[in-house]
Amino acid sequence: MSAVSHCDIAVVGGGPVGVVAALALRDAGFSVVMIERGKAPPAFDAAHYDSRVYAIAPASAKLLDALGVWPLMAAARISPYTRMQVWERAAELGLRFDAADSGQTALGWIVEQGLILSAAWARLGSLPTRVGVDAEALLLPDDDQARAELRLSNGEFLRPRLVVAADGADSPLREQVGIDATTWTYAQRAIVAQLSMSAATPATAFQRFLPTGPLAFLPQADGRHSIVWSADIARAAELLAMDDAAFGAALGEASQYALGDMLEVSPRVSFPLRLLHAQDYHRPGLVLIGDAAHAIHPLAGQGANLGFADVARLTETLRAARDAGRDWSSPRTLAAYSRARKAANLEMLALTDALYRGFGTALPGLRDVLGIGLEAVNRLAPVKALLIQQAAQT
Repeated sequence: MSAVSHCDIAVVGGGPVGVVAALALRDAGFSVVMIERGKAPPAFDAAHYDSRVYAIAPASAKLLDALGVWPLMAAARISPYTRMQVWERAAELGLRFDAADSGQTALGWIVEQGLILSAAWARLGSLPTRVGVDAEALLLPDDDQARAELRLSNGEFLRPRLVVAADGADSPLREQVGIDATTWTYAQRAIVAQLSMSAATPATAFQRFLPTGPLAFLPQADGRHSIVWSADIARAAELLAMDDAAFGAALGEASQYALGDMLEVSPRVSFPLRLLHAQDYHRPGLVLIGDAAHAIHPLAGQGANLGFADVARLTETLRAARDAGRDWSSPRTLAAYSRARKAANLEMLALTDALYRGFGTALPGLRDVLGIGLEAVNRLAPVKALLIQQAAQT
């Protein structure tokens, strides 16, 4: 007979958003089991630099700090940035943000994916996990009192009151329960790498909007930069085929040498870009978070922050319902979470998609107008302050 286990919440997915959700829900007093189909992440190796990094906003840092993850990360390697420069036509005419303008100590922190994972997994402690195990089938409850049922690839059955799907943009759980998603693939690939520049300004992030896609430089504390260069398919292929010298020359030209010359670069890797938004965020006994609910173009650097904001809102919604004596796993409670996060996520999806389409357009004059718009916002202090505040709260 197959083993049957009961818990309040089963979190499916042990990536950054999933493991943080497991921690947050456990610390809120729920019994949690986390299922991860892959391996546990290795311990963080400070001698190695991940190509994949996240720009962590202050609201996300606050959540990670409350869970005890941030101190572990800070003891290893996090890179605050206090200024950001965004331009289209000329670096000196673009939009410039400074944390001091809004009383912030930092606009955000650049953190490697491997560090977030290793620190968050280290905080799991005795939280029950199923590693190297798939959630093969999900049976949703047919009334408000029943539990969901998860059949796992190890032969176990889990019966939680709520399943949290943090299983990625191609979420098998989302597909199993028939939640449709609006999705399309951008005609771009993102190229990521770690590199050193000869004249980079410390603690400053740079981004230039090019006709073929945006180029971002994310500063590391030791003077390195992580780049995310989103380029049209043909241009991305050209950039990936170049030797390091040719790539450095292309990078310098694309950035108008705002950071000087490239001195060294790690191997480049690339991945396709897509937009995705689930039409619903919940079903009875199931709720979607992170990329399972939404995926956006990386030009605004907000993908992980949206996922962590999902975690914070879901945890608070469930805790408030429980503490008020209401059914915290009911469709009504889940609908409250969905309404709040759908509005915020759709706003960011629309903004990033509009920026992608606007700066990538071939319509005569429109890109010049957008470039002038960046320059104009730079002169409007209240508007800049509002943008900084919005980024901090994401």
